[in-house]
Amino acid sequence: MTFHSEETGFAVLRVRVRGRREAVTVVGHAAAVSAGEEIRASGSWGNDPKHGPQFRAGTLTTVAPTSAEGIERFLASGLVRGVGPHFARRLVEAFGTGVFEVIESAPGRLLEVPGVGPLRAERIVASWAEQRAVREIMLFLHAHGVGTSRAVRIYRTYGADAIAVVSEDPYRLARDVRGIGFVTADALARRLGIPEDAMVRVRAGLSHVLSTALDEGHCGLPRETLIPRAAELLGRPETQVAEALELELAERRLVPEESGGRPCVFLPALHAAERAVAERLVRLAEGALPWKRIDPEHAIPWVEARASITLSASQRSAVATFLRSKVLVLTGGPGVGKTTLVDALLRIVLDASLRIALAAPTGRAAKRLSESTRSEAKTIHRLLEVDPSTGRFRRGRDNPLDADLVVVDEVSMVDVLLARALLEAVPNGAALLLVGDSDQLPSVGPGQVLRDLLSSDAVPSVRLTEVFRQAAQSRIVVGAHRVREGHLPDLTNPAGTDLFFFDAREPEEAARRVVEVVSERIPRRFGLDPRRDVQVLVPVHRGPLGARALNEALGKALNPDGAPRVSRFGMELAPGDRVMQVENDYDREVYNGDLGLVSCVDPGEGELRVAFDGREVTYGFDELDLLQLAWATTIHKSQGSEYPAVVIPLAMTHYAMLERNLLYTAMTRGRKLVVLVGDRRAIAVAARRSSAGSRVTRLAELLAQNSRFGSM
Repeated sequence: MTFHSEETGFAVLRVRVRGRREAVTVVGHAAAVSAGEEIRASGSWGNDPKHGPQFRAGTLTTVAPTSAEGIERFLASGLVRGVGPHFARRLVEAFGTGVFEVIESAPGRLLEVPGVGPLRAERIVASWAEQRAVREIMLFLHAHGVGTSRAVRIYRTYGADAIAVVSEDPYRLARDVRGIGFVTADALARRLGIPEDAMVRVRAGLSHVLSTALDEGHCGLPRETLIPRAAELLGRPETQVAEALELELAERRLVPEESGGRPCVFLPALHAAERAVAERLVRLAEGALPWKRIDPEHAIPWVEARASITLSASQRSAVATFLRSKVLVLTGGPGVGKTTLVDALLRIVLDASLRIALAAPTGRAAKRLSESTRSEAKTIHRLLEVDPSTGRFRRGRDNPLDADLVVVDEVSMVDVLLARALLEAVPNGAALLLVGDSDQLPSVGPGQVLRDLLSSDAVPSVRLTEVFRQAAQSRIVVGAHRVREGHLPDLTNPAGTDLFFFDAREPEEAARRVVEVVSERIPRRFGLDPRRDVQVLVPVHRGPLGARALNEALGKALNPDGAPRVSRFGMELAPGDRVMQVENDYDREVYNGDLGLVSCVDPGEGELRVAFDGREVTYGFDELDLLQLAWATTIHKSQGSEYPAVVIPLAMTHYAMLERNLLYTAMTRGRKLVVLVGDRRAIAVAARRSSAGSRVTRLAELLAQNSRFGSM
């Protein structure tokens, strides 16, 4: 294998051909390919100006090898977990060319091979069966224009039923399988014979447009936006799209509702979630407090003396509001003492022997909450006791939390679906304290729960405003507040600063400067470890200043000698690489956004191990799409995390993404050091431009309509 793209299936192969002495170069597309396999190819001969003679295959299929040498190379390729070069040789020595038949028909005989125990034999059989099924599905999908990595995800979603499901309703792929959008599903549907004007296609297109809006954070879309978007996507007249919409509404697959005075359309799950959040907050705010009356006039001096602190005026106001409210929202920017205040509030009510549950959306945020309160804090998923097999929560309305007070930090990250699950698990008699910075980026998922709670004026809330003297000495804190107010931060780099700016107008120049700052300047000046302490945060994935390009450049600078390497899903990983988990994995207890370092790559076992905060987690090579390189990551992915140092490249090529809350969020991720690299104009655009509150949601209206909050 000279080259093989997991994404497209394009391959450049060196092939030994019967009747020819020298190996032949074959180029074409193969769903999956491994050294040692036999191929059947049809096409034409050509002569590449750079690479010389080659066979250009129009069709290229692989079959299991038949020679002993080919079988050994095939098994040694890492395709079958539990078999590396060593055991490949032993298996062929034991069973010759009949090894595949033994694995399939007489797996018990694998125990005859020295070193193969029951566990390894079981892994070999399971991996072989899975690979056969995957390859059959790949061949089917590849014949219909679907790439290899997507085929693996389809198999994981539907298992052995994949071909039947895809043949019956290819549009399910866009709904069910991460990384497969409507365009891919639609192309497959057309190949399977579904016509362009089929109503099933138009209805699927409507759902896709709403799902895309969900990815943008909306819970729904105005009809005046939804219909033209779907018509453009489908290449169909708006009249047919409107007809399809009425069918979807009649069958309650979509829900009509007004938002901001405009007729809108919502996905049912999100429509129900916003209503449930509003109703649950109303219910929780009713009834008696879980603690006996506590006089703030006595509690404030008591806690100041106990914790050796002096509360600001807004903090004192927050204490008084908290002690008389069953539901309270606490917000404010960096340096205003949210952490100190939460600790003080907990000290006050802990004296009343309450059961307290602490939670945050991410593992890192939960860890920070634990450290600041000296009490155990969990991720929201762990608090709600997620069931790894289903992804559902064991805690809920019928099995509420054992708590008198629930405190949730970093609420800006909580989307409306998670908010619903959390609120339904809070007991009716418990109090609820929600803490977050409403000026940060809203949740990656749909909704803007924290902003809607604050804008509704229906839920008791306190905004902390005074920046404490020590925090005011940090130019990170001062600069972040200037950005929050729509102004440019100070970019003059005075002596003793913790906020730096390096001017680099061209994206390519900025990329080079980023690598220099991370790998040389920060370690030399501040003694920080670039592998563990420095995080590059970018607005986008693509482009010369995107996460992908910077990950490649930073990897070469920070981990050039990492070996052995494994290449899967368009990414190469080696020991020492920093990686991020990209979706929740409840079995392994690793969650979306968790950072780790690759500690081991084992080609023989087909496995890779990652250390997350000192705990090692194992992945098969076929599961590496759960990870991505993370020397650089997007600002959205950094929410809820803090790093000793952050480097933020910004250029005018990022124009569409430049927003005040994006820059503010990125700057507030750095504890000790923030370095801005790029174009001063881009920083100015980001500081000036704000689209806060522009998501289509109904939660604020639902809360404001409820008069029971009005008297509070």
